[in-house]
Amino acid sequence: MADWLTRTLLSAAGAVINGWSWLSGEASATVVNQIVGSTRNRPHPWSTLSDYTSWDSLTDRTFFARHLPAATAPRMPPVEQVQVMFRRPPGGQRTSSKSTCLFPAFAQYLTDGFIRTNPVDPRRTTTNHEIDLCTLYGRNRTQTLALRLLSQDDGRRGRLKSQMIADEEFPPFLYPNGDRIADPQFDALDPTLFSHAQTTPPQAPYPPATMTPEKLATIFAVGGDRVNSTPFSAMVNTLLMREHNRIARQLEIQNPGWDDERLFQTTRNIMIPIFIKIVVEDYINHITPMPFSLHADPAVAWTANWNRPNWIAAEFSLLYRWHSLMPDTIIWTDAQIALADFTTDNRPLLRTGLDAAFSAAARQPAGELGAQNTGDSLLPVEIFAVSQARLNRLDTYNHYRVQFGMPAARSFADITHNPDVANLLESLYETPDNVEFYPGLFAEDRVQDSPLPGLMMRMVAVDAFSQALTNPLLSEHVFNASTFTTWGLNLIGATHSVADLVARNVPRRGETPIVMTQPTWSYVNTP
Repeated sequence: MADWLTRTLLSAAGAVINGWSWLSGEASATVVNQIVGSTRNRPHPWSTLSDYTSWDSLTDRTFFARHLPAATAPRMPPVEQVQVMFRRPPGGQRTSSKSTCLFPAFAQYLTDGFIRTNPVDPRRTTTNHEIDLCTLYGRNRTQTLALRLLSQDDGRRGRLKSQMIADEEFPPFLYPNGDRIADPQFDALDPTLFSHAQTTPPQAPYPPATMTPEKLATIFAVGGDRVNSTPFSAMVNTLLMREHNRIARQLEIQNPGWDDERLFQTTRNIMIPIFIKIVVEDYINHITPMPFSLHADPAVAWTANWNRPNWIAAEFSLLYRWHSLMPDTIIWTDAQIALADFTTDNRPLLRTGLDAAFSAAARQPAGELGAQNTGDSLLPVEIFAVSQARLNRLDTYNHYRVQFGMPAARSFADITHNPDVANLLESLYETPDNVEFYPGLFAEDRVQDSPLPGLMMRMVAVDAFSQALTNPLLSEHVFNASTFTTWGLNLIGATHSVADLVARNVPRRGETPIVMTQPTWSYVNTP
């Protein structure tokens, strides 16, 4: 009763904060600064280049940064034994009481854009270290040019290439004939990765023999090599492509004298802050256990001592392996699709359209993130993650708890209240100080009112705010009408969620709310 009363009062206080714009902004800024200030600010002294600091390790951004120096874990059981930490026992998948499948769909698209492990050398990264929508625009200028329409004709300037299928706009196809020969106009793009699982040695990036012509013919030509990994990722990219072309069309109407280049660049300028707004105000607000909403206010970072250039860390690339969030079966509008079949095949998306795809994601509960809840088809990826953490010589789980302002676990009960998981940890590691970083992250109990465990939530929040709000387009002398136009600046301010983009770009909308949080969930009554 006391807990319910406390939570009711907190919920009421949250409603008051959300209802008063000044107070809401102050509360949000305070929380952001406290979260990011819970650990050391960038630049980090170390990277995965070497075990010591050098000029190369401080400047070669093809390697991951690291939050803690390289260390050899005192106990490393065989990865096949550690895999049991993730394998789901008989009895079915645990589902989340808070998250819909839109949450992992958006998380995958977000992280595939700026947390990019080099498939040949897991110490290295191919990211630009910014939330820059390279999944939509490509990683470099040559790739961007391949994706642009590049037309000076009226009504076509500033656009990305697209095609119309059944009155809906989609990206062009990479293998239009389904014959394993890519369209040469897209030769500059990164080869599509045809597996969500990285293996050793890495899987070749060309179509494997199991890819049928029917599947190949649905692969989109896009900026990100992982966008085609599932119809969920492809639907998010398609939505963003439509929003880009919609904005370019409006800017052309308002500025008829602008050429293709200026229209494209201004549209891109607008799109990246819109995406960052959604990251904070839809995605991060879904993760947070607080009863009030956080805001993507660029001014929070303008004078903050944590406003430093971005550099993705090896730890951050690993903590986002949220495989247990995906259900064993995807309940599509017109079919039930086994997760193992829900890869590199955009036929479900093309068959039903974008509204049905987003509705399917928003209707279905996601899996529960945590130990012993990963399906068999994704277990190889868990093994790879454990191996990658060891290759990068990440320190122990307890050392990361301390680094991010949490007390070290002194017993296995400090990590989890699940006796099965605690006993398994003890059998693998003997003491909490021996627990490796990656298994420890997922063994933890979830934070009440959040889909994430405690250390993971803390690390996600630190990096998300310090990476998102330090984007160059949000800087003090750039975030203005000269960069975005007054109309574009207002559009950025008016965008808060994926649902906002769906409402603007999806014809014949259905009744399913496009949400990451299940409509039945509430702060007061959460289990």
